[in-house]
Amino acid sequence: MSTILVINPNSTQAVTDHISLALQPFRFEGGPQLDCQTLRSGPPGIESQAHVDSISDKLLRWLEENPSYRDVDAWVLACFSDPGLFAMREVLPCPVLGCAEASYHAASAMADKFGVISILARGSWRARRVSKYSTSWRALALSMAAGLRWASLASKPRRCITYLRTARPAPCCCS
Repeated sequence: MSTILVINPNSTQAVTDHISLALQPFRFEGGPQLDCQTLRSGPPGIESQAHVDSISDKLLRWLEENPSYRDVDAWVLACFSDPGLFAMREVLPCPVLGCAEASYHAASAMADKFGVISILARGSWRARRVSKYSTSWRALALSMAAGLRWASLASKPRRCITYLRTARPAPCCCS
C-alpha cells in the first residue's frame, strides 16, 4: 500500500484535524494511506513571508527527527503558500506537491482566467508568485485580500464565509 504524507506546516493541530477530516472520502480499501501530520515547530498560521521563509529549515529538521517519512510515496504541503516546497524537493526522492502550485495548474486547465483570495493583503504576493508556475501566470485575473486574520478563519468559520459572500475585498494585483 502506498503512503502519502500530508503535512500541515503550521503548528495548529485543529487545522491538521480538519485537513484529515476533509480527506476522509479519499480513504478507501486498497487506496493510499493518507498520513496527516502537524509541524509543531511552525507558526500558528502562515500569514507572512517571514512565516513562509522559516518553514524550510523547520521541515528539514522535522524530517531528520522523523526519517521514516523519507520513504513515503509522496508529500503534500497542506498550505497555500507552498512553504518549503523547493527545499523538500531537493532532499526527497518522491514527488512533493504544493497546494498553490497544484491549484494554479488545475485552475489554468479549467478556465482561461482565475482569481485568488488571500486572508490578508500582505499575503497577496502569493498570487504574484504564480509566474514561476509555468504559464499559469497568464490566467491569473485577480488577487484579492479578504482582510481576515488566520485565527478568525479557525475560530469563526461561518462568520468568515458570510463575510466572503457579502464583502467586496479590494484587489491586490491584476495581470
